Amino acid sequence: MRRRNFISLLGGVAATWPFAARAQHGERMRRVAFLTIITQNDPDVQLLRSAFHDRLHELGWLDGRDVRIDYRWAGPNVESLRAHATELVRANPDLIVADSTAALTVLRPLSGDIPVVFLRVSDPVGVGFVNSLARPGGNLTGITNFEFAMGGKWLQLLKQIAPLTSRVTALLYPGMIAHDGFWRTIEAAAAPLTVEARAILVRHAADIESAIVAAAGAPNNGMILLPHAIIEVNRFMIIEIAARHRLPAIYPLRHYAAASGLIAYGLEPRNLYRQVAVYVDRVLRGARPAELPVQQPTRFELAINLRTARALDLDVPPSLLALADEVIE
Repeated sequence: MRRRNFISLLGGVAATWPFAARAQHGERMRRVAFLTIITQNDPDVQLLRSAFHDRLHELGWLDGRDVRIDYRWAGPNVESLRAHATELVRANPDLIVADSTAALTVLRPLSGDIPVVFLRVSDPVGVGFVNSLARPGGNLTGITNFEFAMGGKWLQLLKQIAPLTSRVTALLYPGMIAHDGFWRTIEAAAAPLTVEARAILVRHAADIESAIVAAAGAPNNGMILLPHAIIEVNRFMIIEIAARHRLPAIYPLRHYAAASGLIAYGLEPRNLYRQVAVYVDRVLRGARPAELPVQQPTRFELAINLRTARALDLDVPPSLLALADEVIE
């Protein structure tokens, strides 16, 4: 079992700052708000919180001593996100962390001049959140999670692990610019792989099961799950339904494979939470979000669940196993 580490552009630099420059007991306690589409009962909540807190502590910020962190585990519902965002902004914290495109979409028009650090946002320039990656402008900066080319890469990996796949269905959220970009690269990769690609729009959790049943409706079908709040919070249900219908599927984050998804290619969320802590530290020490470049990940993790592959009667090629960062037996 091997795992490549996510490479931080700034983490190493931040780690070298002298400890004397870091938060001390005599300074004013800072307030950080955290808005996320994750729900409180998600099994990864504690792991993600610990990753964020541990990195902040390494940088000199101890929760309850130097900083107070106020979480809102809002789920993907827009009205819930908006209600929590409104509450957080009224409290006027020193900084707000927005986890996901959905969270940032509702928070941005409410945030005023409060600095916002985001993560898990696929296309912040295309959506209009920032002016450019190099100089975001305004009160926002943060970390992206995927480039559009990942759509084609997901299809290629799915074809490698399930070589008989001749049709693939991607679940898309309507009107989402990032999903439009992923879909274009999936379509471009489909013809050379002799795969017929189609998209099914999924707006609500209630749409998911019928979409998966439709994707599994003919032999040699496969499925691509694109990153979105609706997919993330319903990942266990999606994986279970895909298994029930014996549908090979590829997922956008490593923890899907850990939860019995067949194969995943993307980022490790805990590393993202550690990385966002670096920018929280920078902003709390006076850096302006407008001048902090939006970061892009430089490494992605490939995880394969061999138990799920065997259940689907798939023989994983040795060449693909050799590429994997994690193989779940």
